[in-house]
Amino acid sequence: MSVVEDLSDKLAQDVIKAMDALGDDTLPDQVAAVLGASSPSSEEIFRAAIRIRLAERRARLFLTEHVQAALEARKKGKAVPTALAPGVDNENL
Repeated sequence: MSVVEDLSDKLAQDVIKAMDALGDDTLPDQVAAVLGASSPSSEEIFRAAIRIRLAERRARLFLTEHVQAALEARKKGKAVPTALAPGVDNENL
């Protein structure tokens, strides 16, 4: 990674922690605006890092919940449920 990518990713990590602690989902946008005022390219990289980290967090939560549901189904002798991401219609893919 380049210096700007490293710094933007570290900032993204810190902002996500603060966002969670404060319960303020608008914090990344606020920080991005401050960052973009002096470095638009850093802002873009920061926003990408935020999106990637939040998407990864949602995917991990989905995986954890699906595995738990599948293990419970197996314990009860039921079929393992099909993994369907929220908002996804697998029948029409």
